[in-house]
Amino acid sequence: MDAPPRGVASHPCRVDKLDNGLTVVVSPQPPLHRAHVALYVRVGSRFETPAENGLSHFLEHMLYRGTPRLPHAHDVNLAFESLGGYLYAATQVDFGVFSVTLPPESLAAATGLFAEVMMDPTFADIDVEKEIVCEEILEDLDDEGRMIDADNLSRRLIYPDHPLGFTITGDEERVRSFDRAMLKRHHARHYNAANAVLAFSGDVDPNRALELAARHFSRMPRGERVTSAPPVHAQKRARFELVENVSSQTELRVCYRAVPDRSEMRPAIDMLMRILDDGMSTRLYHRVCDDKGLCYDVSASYDGYDDDGILDFAAGVQHARAAVVTTEITSLLADLARTGPTEAELEKARRRHLWDMRTMLDSPEELAGFYAAGVLFDRFETPETRAAKNAAVTREDIRALAHLLAQPERLNVLAVGLLEDGEDRRLEEVVEGYGPP
Repeated sequence: MDAPPRGVASHPCRVDKLDNGLTVVVSPQPPLHRAHVALYVRVGSRFETPAENGLSHFLEHMLYRGTPRLPHAHDVNLAFESLGGYLYAATQVDFGVFSVTLPPESLAAATGLFAEVMMDPTFADIDVEKEIVCEEILEDLDDEGRMIDADNLSRRLIYPDHPLGFTITGDEERVRSFDRAMLKRHHARHYNAANAVLAFSGDVDPNRALELAARHFSRMPRGERVTSAPPVHAQKRARFELVENVSSQTELRVCYRAVPDRSEMRPAIDMLMRILDDGMSTRLYHRVCDDKGLCYDVSASYDGYDDDGILDFAAGVQHARAAVVTTEITSLLADLARTGPTEAELEKARRRHLWDMRTMLDSPEELAGFYAAGVLFDRFETPETRAAKNAAVTREDIRALAHLLAQPERLNVLAVGLLEDGEDRRLEEVVEGYGPP
């Protein structure tokens, strides 16, 4: 092995508040040749009622639709693209982000334009945008209008009585019920200073960025921080659901209720994920694909929330292999619960994590998201702190975490496909017979 990996160097980050309470994070990256500005907001399906489900996502679309000065979506997009960038937006379960990356000389003009779009929407062409969003919703349905998206269905299985089980887009009936008054209320509730973080990164001067923030975002209403009740973990045993769908493969989701994003075990989660699925040499792909040839691709991910989390294994498999692939995945976690990773696996995970944390310093988008999400969800830390915490994780820490997660009352298995010749029953028996490691 070559010399030990370098740590993550200290990186400057300035956190300030405007008079209206809006938090501004500035993380300059002088060697870069682009600037980035982003607004992170506590918004999304977890903050919605059943009647509102999909409204956060629809509002994201409608913010593109124009301002008093730029009355049409084309005008908004042309304005950003003429400055060298384009407006990006995404709505997640518990946050939304708008951002633009562009030449540094465009930052001043872009910040003013960005503030205008975020704070002065006219909600024009609402019926046109409904058609676009309803087309997007169709991607998750079969030809009979049934939900077949495995990610959406697995969240509904895990959280049947909580908004974390809602889809982000909602359904067509709800989307068609949205009107301008609902959009205005939702915008006022979420897009305010108490509920958002403004981030600058890349080739930016901190003093100049704070000046631009004060000039253009000081008029953002102060507002209040939105909250959501935590999900109750009332599950007593492993759950299984089969959704029949005529397709070439069965989509499997093997999900474990995990720990929250702010848990003291969060560093162990980071390292567990690297042991499981951080390249084709790690345990999951090697075992299921390389060694046993059970499917073409398999993956593992962690979704962390303020008050809960999910360890999610995903695979597309032949219908007749659904039970055996599920067995392999659950056995893999049980193996780690019994013995933990090897020292060689953990050392490799540490090195790769350090490398990723260092390369994040080359990406204004990733660095802004790292800091802004930390502030937004009250878990602010620096890259060097994150790297140090994760480097301190031991084999026993990972073994203990895997043992905690690999309990029957945390397991939820979803299959979307056509399981014939008794495969449905075999898969159900695997889930029903699942016991602690």
